[in-house]
Amino acid sequence: MITVKEIYSKSELKQFVKFPFKLYKGSKNWVPPIISQELQTFDKKKNPIFQDAEARFFLAYKDNAIVGRVAAIINWLEVDGQNQKKMRFGWFDFIDDLDVSKALLNEVENIGRENNLEYTEGPVGFSNLDKVGIVTEGFDGIAPMVTWYNHPYYVKHYEALNYKPEKSYVESVFPFENVKPEFFAKAQELIKRRYKLKALKFTKTEEVMPYADKMFDLFNESYASLSSFVKITDIQKEYFKKKFISFINPEYIKFVVDKNDELIGFAIVMPSFAKALQKASGRLFPFGFRHILKAKKNSKDAIFYLIGIHPDYQNKGVHAVIFNEYYEIFTEKGIKNCYRTPELEDNEAIQKIWKHFNPTVFRRRKTFRKNL
Repeated sequence: MITVKEIYSKSELKQFVKFPFKLYKGSKNWVPPIISQELQTFDKKKNPIFQDAEARFFLAYKDNAIVGRVAAIINWLEVDGQNQKKMRFGWFDFIDDLDVSKALLNEVENIGRENNLEYTEGPVGFSNLDKVGIVTEGFDGIAPMVTWYNHPYYVKHYEALNYKPEKSYVESVFPFENVKPEFFAKAQELIKRRYKLKALKFTKTEEVMPYADKMFDLFNESYASLSSFVKITDIQKEYFKKKFISFINPEYIKFVVDKNDELIGFAIVMPSFAKALQKASGRLFPFGFRHILKAKKNSKDAIFYLIGIHPDYQNKGVHAVIFNEYYEIFTEKGIKNCYRTPELEDNEAIQKIWKHFNPTVFRRRKTFRKNL
């Protein structure tokens, strides 16, 4: 018999966060989160998303053992501001037992109906900077820290419970040797002269911070046309600055500004922390920090996390300026492979940006939807 319990206490939330450690024990490709950071994500006093969203957390039990989990999420900015009557769910993990996944999704669906929402979609997080989708193809590679990983049987559960694919994402990789400067080196000089642009170089995190708010504003502008986009609020900016910016090598943050020093393009790349996080096993202390700092300094894999161009400058070659900056730093660092985090398959603009590097799709993922 399956029992589902809504959880509230910090100790129960810790069980919620730690359940996948058991589910994926021995997996070569699952990458554990930092437990303390996951707990902060769910802390309603620390994560400002809870000013505009709400979440309820559930654990499923069988024979007194935890066998599944799910977070049921309503983002009111999305529901009221965009009239998207969507019931979100995320952090959805379960053993290969249809009764377990069904019982957990029943809780999500009931909350959606209680709030007069029209459909459920998941797995998704609170916002566009959270993880998204389940893996549907490409289970044999290690997962970047910014994505979820799952067992292949997850797909069968969604299908059996009448969930239909909603959005499709691709993850790609190309060897750095595919990057030929002749595609952008001369062009970027011409583009900088024509539009009076300059690229900013950073060596310290504190140099990035004066531009961080402008970056999130530009993120909002450049991604607004994509499906499922929810604007980042001012209070969330402060949270994300603390959570992300200090984690990233400052030399891997690239900004392009116009003659008035206004930000018109940005990109954020991270070294791969996946293997370091596997060694850390969810804990920063006593040795987790050491593994992460070593990866930050020495990783030969680069993860393209975000890239955004102001709508007024799209299709004008600004990405050539950004790629030229990365070519220089990647050459210096000896980068071997460049990975791209999940991108909507129907985002043709981003596909065009990368086409010269002959990327290979190594993983596909989807979100799933059910009408209520």
